[in-house]
Amino acid sequence: MGQPVREYLLTLCVTAAVTYLLTGPVRKFAIAAGAMPEIRARDVHREPTPRLGGIAMFGGLCAGLLVASHLTNLKSVFENSNEPRALLSGAALIWILGVLDDKWGVDALVKLGGQMIAAGVMVLQGLTILWIPIPGIGTVSLTPMQGTLLTVALVVITINAVNFVDGLDGLASGMVCIAAAAFFMYAYRLWYGYGIEAAAPATLFSVVLMGMCVGFLPHNMHPARIFMGDSGSMLIGLVMAAGAVSITGQVDPDLLGEKTGGLREATHTMVPVYIPLLLPLTVIAVPVADLILAIVRRTWKGQSPFAADRGHLHHRLLEIGHSHSRAVLIMYFWSALIAFGAVAYSVNNASMWIVLGIVLLSAVGLVLLLLPRFTPRTPRWAEWMVPPRYRRSRYASAEAVATADDGAGDEPAEGREPVPAVLNGATAIGDRSRFVGRRKADSHH
Repeated sequence: MGQPVREYLLTLCVTAAVTYLLTGPVRKFAIAAGAMPEIRARDVHREPTPRLGGIAMFGGLCAGLLVASHLTNLKSVFENSNEPRALLSGAALIWILGVLDDKWGVDALVKLGGQMIAAGVMVLQGLTILWIPIPGIGTVSLTPMQGTLLTVALVVITINAVNFVDGLDGLASGMVCIAAAAFFMYAYRLWYGYGIEAAAPATLFSVVLMGMCVGFLPHNMHPARIFMGDSGSMLIGLVMAAGAVSITGQVDPDLLGEKTGGLREATHTMVPVYIPLLLPLTVIAVPVADLILAIVRRTWKGQSPFAADRGHLHHRLLEIGHSHSRAVLIMYFWSALIAFGAVAYSVNNASMWIVLGIVLLSAVGLVLLLLPRFTPRTPRWAEWMVPPRYRRSRYASAEAVATADDGAGDEPAEGREPVPAVLNGATAIGDRSRFVGRRKADSHH
């Protein structure tokens, strides 16, 4: 069997294209259906923004799995394993629950119950943890009850970790995409590096997950025109958890030991997945840390762990002075550092260069955190190479506009009415009404 790199790339592109093309019509449908909740105190956006982006992401998931099932090499994943069907069944349930929550709102305990049911459906179809490798003890086989409980716990934790971090434009989809890319590298190495067929489903899941996030990101970057909502955040969380369950509970460490040449080498290879909960903690460590801190913070205040607040990590980045885009990029940086660092360490954990590189990049990340108001200025000859926000001409024009508008206050210009919020930004279906005042004046003639 040849290495199906091109088939993986085709699956990723199809998933991303379908998700991207569906997001526009889904956005119009969400506006028409009234799936635009009022702005809450903990929200950072200023205009009502349509949700239900998970509808497009679920369409991309179905398209990616459908295409992969007809490709020469990847169709063996569907022939030798029932895990793709188990993933699709659980994803459909969690997606329906998310759509109901985005439109009408669902109680937190009901959502928790729905997440457990979706995880249980996947377990019934074979997507479950069979054994866990424990250092110093070896491979421990789990009873059906133990495997079910551990699988459900892993799925619920991962879903809520992604859901909790979905607070800024492009944050959740970007962080999950980074985690999925690192996860793909790890799973692909197990499958084609050591010939372990049990790692094939996890490799496919990570590629489809990347496509879902890449296709949705252009619509969700700041300022977002649509939110993924719970229908999207819970969906991508479940796909990530399914990959973690597949590669942790299905790959036999004893077989890996035979492929790598010994138990010690197998132990080194399995470093990121010693315990099933460790895998999602390494690839989405920032969302999980945010989840744990939120539970501790709310419980300490005597509130429900599911109560909403403005104490998440991304909210704190905004409070200390970071812009919306920079806060998102910082969260991207830490997610990539932890996820790819764990993968690099699993490849060669005896190399000091990897450890030193992680420490150095961590220091860079801390410097970025301590300089919230620092904005680099690019030389004029290199302005074409950087985004407009870093160009000197932008600041000059901004200062000129600020000087011209000085003293104007917040009142609208004479003879012009402010454009209603329902016609602007994320809530606009068609073109914006840029000359409301002029058209009103012309109507008197």
